[in-house]
Amino acid sequence: MKQIKILFVACFIMISPVFGQNLKVAVAANLQAVIKVLQSDFKSKTGITIEPIIGSSGNLSTQVKNGAPYDVFLSADMTFPEMLFKDGFSAKKPVVYAQGSLIICSSQNIGFDNWERVLLTERIKKIAIANPAIAPYGKAADEALKAKGILDDIKNKVVTGESITQINTYITTGVVEVGFTTQALVKDPAAKTILYWKVINPKLYAPIEQGMVLLKKGANNPDAEKFYQYILSPAAKAIFEKFGYKIN
Repeated sequence: MKQIKILFVACFIMISPVFGQNLKVAVAANLQAVIKVLQSDFKSKTGITIEPIIGSSGNLSTQVKNGAPYDVFLSADMTFPEMLFKDGFSAKKPVVYAQGSLIICSSQNIGFDNWERVLLTERIKKIAIANPAIAPYGKAADEALKAKGILDDIKNKVVTGESITQINTYITTGVVEVGFTTQALVKDPAAKTILYWKVINPKLYAPIEQGMVLLKKGANNPDAEKFYQYILSPAAKAIFEKFGYKIN
């Protein structure tokens, strides 16, 4: 009997952490401020705690492929979630949860009515753009600059960041005069820095359709499914809209 009890306790110790661990959610850097609000709202509704891991969508996708134990992935585009699904790392096809908005932004009131001309002036010495290869907002900025025909002209001014988080730091601290980022930066009610900005015409870049995917690790976890469904709920959509995202 004693041996049976010991065996039972041992099994419980081995199994219990699986259920006791927080949900690990890979979160695109442009959602850094938004996820805090979503996290709090989700916990108030369900009692479930999530652990956000924030980074560029490309880097997070690579981490998943290398075995990172994430349950859900909130990307800044659909490309990386679709690749994960195709390669067998997700339980469901990715879905679009929001559409992002690209802005040009500065801590200086330099005027953005003709932003493409402003970037060509000597006054602008550094322009921050996230790495287009791994950051969807960087890719959108690249496309907008190409559409305006000035990408080659301002290349020597470009300061590349690994993610939007880094770009936002460059902008808010004044390391660069100008940066391309997500509208969520200026919509964050917790932001303290006064910023000047303009929405980039969405016709200048491919739509930033942000995708979510339930990963294999979270496939059999009811809490992961609840968070997945929550992100698609009216409550979450209202939060996204407050931060400047478009909801279809």
